[in-house]
Amino acid sequence: MHRLQLHYTLSKDHSPALVRNPLIDLLQAVSTQGSISGGARALGLSYRHVWGELKRWENELGNELMVWEKGQSARLTEFASKLMWAERQAQARLAPQIEALRAELERGYALAFDDSVHVVTLYASHDDALSRLREFALQHDPQRLHLDIRFTGSVDAIRALNEGRCVMAGFHTLYDMGRKTLTERTYKPLLQPGQHKVVGFAQRTQGLMVTKGNPMRLHSLQDVARTRARFVNRVLGSGTRVVLDDLLAQASLDAALVNGYAHAEPSHAAVANAVAAGKCDVALGIEAAAITAGLDFVPLALERYHLVCMKSALAQPGIVQLLQLLRSADWQHTVAGIPGYAPQQSGEVLAMRKVLPWWTFGTQKRAATAV
Repeated sequence: MHRLQLHYTLSKDHSPALVRNPLIDLLQAVSTQGSISGGARALGLSYRHVWGELKRWENELGNELMVWEKGQSARLTEFASKLMWAERQAQARLAPQIEALRAELERGYALAFDDSVHVVTLYASHDDALSRLREFALQHDPQRLHLDIRFTGSVDAIRALNEGRCVMAGFHTLYDMGRKTLTERTYKPLLQPGQHKVVGFAQRTQGLMVTKGNPMRLHSLQDVARTRARFVNRVLGSGTRVVLDDLLAQASLDAALVNGYAHAEPSHAAVANAVAAGKCDVALGIEAAAITAGLDFVPLALERYHLVCMKSALAQPGIVQLLQLLRSADWQHTVAGIPGYAPQQSGEVLAMRKVLPWWTFGTQKRAATAV
């Protein structure tokens, strides 16, 4: 059994939180480029160095990593392919936890360097734009605002807000969701008008992640059900799981017709990686994750990504600073540059009954008066 050791460094670099291993990077480069020389060039290393490292790792692991055949380009062995898949899928599954670990460490360091810094703890459904916002805040206002973002399911995020474990939460809903939907049944009990305040953040597109060229010609959930394409779902409590169930209801499709409905992964990156590795044929997710994994994307629906906080939190210095950042032209330009995203009333405090049309205040008030 080979053991893992994890390390971290302190720097002013604003790169994403990653736990990297040089062997997997070597295998990925060789696989992508089709040869050791091509992989070496892609990594900026010499052929001799890459060849030597691959041989060293073969001795270390006790398994061959490359098929060495005279006159043929080097290619990965089945063991090396499995190793690369296992690492990449673990990375995708653990990305939210890795990001949360880094956020916790950086929170401590932020307060150590300057105890006047505004720390905003935000629990949220996994989202590429929020990850970008965190880095944006570090670059544009590093001395005044630190976003401590913990990625979890939308339901758990709002529960964390209600339990006082964070000051803001992030969740997402379809446009024009209508009444008597799973979305309403899921979120309405967790949110109270007058107590919670919804803040605009972004619009994003949910759609089908499929392999390059879309070989199964999947353009709708009906196609997914009809072809019995292997599907990978998101975990219970995630906003995308709620979105899927509402889309299935709109299409009059039973979840039992989706081949793989019970197979779940914890993030957009994880389901995209499962499709890219051939473990399934299709998944529901965001365009940015599909592009990162080298997949094609079939848009299905637009949704709003909301931020929500308690009314009393709007006066907190950190929240005031965050809303100013969200309203800035630079941030909105940044959001517009993320595939599948657009700014949507970013930083504006919105009327809950307009963006979440579940409360008919006028009707309720007239009914109470009549009684």
